[in-house]
Amino acid sequence: MTVSNSAPTREWFRDWFGEEYLALYPHRDEREAREAVDLFRDVGSRIPGSRILDVACGAGRHLRELRAAGLDATGLDLSLPLLRSARSTAPADPLVRGDMRRLPFARGVFGGLTSFFTSFGYFADPVDDRRVLQEMARVLAPGGAFMIDFLNASRVREELVAEDSREVEGNRIVQVREIADGVVVKRIRIEPFDGSPIRYFEERVRLYSCEKLVSLLAEAGLLTQHRFGEYSGAPFRTESPRLILAGQLDVADEETS
Repeated sequence: MTVSNSAPTREWFRDWFGEEYLALYPHRDEREAREAVDLFRDVGSRIPGSRILDVACGAGRHLRELRAAGLDATGLDLSLPLLRSARSTAPADPLVRGDMRRLPFARGVFGGLTSFFTSFGYFADPVDDRRVLQEMARVLAPGGAFMIDFLNASRVREELVAEDSREVEGNRIVQVREIADGVVVKRIRIEPFDGSPIRYFEERVRLYSCEKLVSLLAEAGLLTQHRFGEYSGAPFRTESPRLILAGQLDVADEETS
């Protein structure tokens, strides 16, 4: 996969979230996942029913916590390798492969919806980001609860590390970052020590401010009621490590749709 300064012709996430991603990030923080799910349960206490959709569930760490909390949670992801990893650790958990721009579910079937660990803003065309939010609203029941866990764009801009490298399981990993046209781009180069061919990947995430993301959610009928900056539930501030928005589907909007 070649890397250039322009938007890739093939969507980057179709290549990156595979075996290499799992090898480079083998140990995600289970405690952090539990805190995130606890926060969702605290603010989504009026979830209509217990059926939850975890969008971009990845290898399933948040899905496992949702189900451990007694919620009837289903995980959705586009990546087969990540879904296989999720299946290997929790064979009974319901998993669905699908594109978040076209959720393969009927209208209003979920009482709650989560999207953890910056699984938004992936698309070259920002219209697709709006489509994702519209789909989230579509599958939520009236009054359904949502939580979107995103990055803090202002902090990313201020603290961006242009380049770093590390060694992981017989590879040198070089990561080069820049912000171009409102998108943070991370180019990943994997250099095997055994002389195997170098592999290239990248990540692209559109940077949305808190107010912009709240506005986009509102356009889709998703009303933000809480703005957190950490999984502990601390309020969002300029220096917060994350941007976590939670609220409900606007019942009035749903009734007129």
